[in-house]
Amino acid sequence: MSLVKFLFSKTFLKQIALAILVIVVLCFILLKWLNVSTNHGNFETVPDLKGKSISVAQVELEDNNLVMQIQDSANYNPDYPKFSVIEQDPIAGAKVKEDRKIYITLNPSGYRKIRVPDGLIDKTFRQVKPTLEALGFKIGDISYVDNLGKDMVLKLSHKGKPLEAGEKLAKTSVIDLVLGNGNRP
Repeated sequence: MSLVKFLFSKTFLKQIALAILVIVVLCFILLKWLNVSTNHGNFETVPDLKGKSISVAQVELEDNNLVMQIQDSANYNPDYPKFSVIEQDPIAGAKVKEDRKIYITLNPSGYRKIRVPDGLIDKTFRQVKPTLEALGFKIGDISYVDNLGKDMVLKLSHKGKPLEAGEKLAKTSVIDLVLGNGNRP
């Protein structure tokens, strides 16, 4: 039997038709199974969690068949209560599948502590002010005493207590400065 006669024989054509039919049926069954197993068209709406405590956020997510995943705390935001949600991903109102993880970022309990840098004493106010402000500190009261170095930083203090280099203060703490006025003592 030649190859051409075999390709056009009834037996071969029946086998090809049967193979095509099996592939179509398997594709149909696979697509129906995917529709059912992935809950096609069924979505949950992500609730707005901003400003809510962890326990309230957990309850709301469980009510919506969603899972909470806490990310690292962000920088302290005084506009939100301590340990409340300040960011979420996906955003509120998004449509997601059930059991989807919702990533939340929490507001820490306060500003983080920052070390007071070395070498601020005997520097000019023009040098010290941007250094402290870049670290997140605020300049408070500036007082002058008799000293030959005009605008030279002589002392640092916080809430009336003298500061030493290396001490840790919360970010946005107010640091008072004592400067020289350029007069001889």
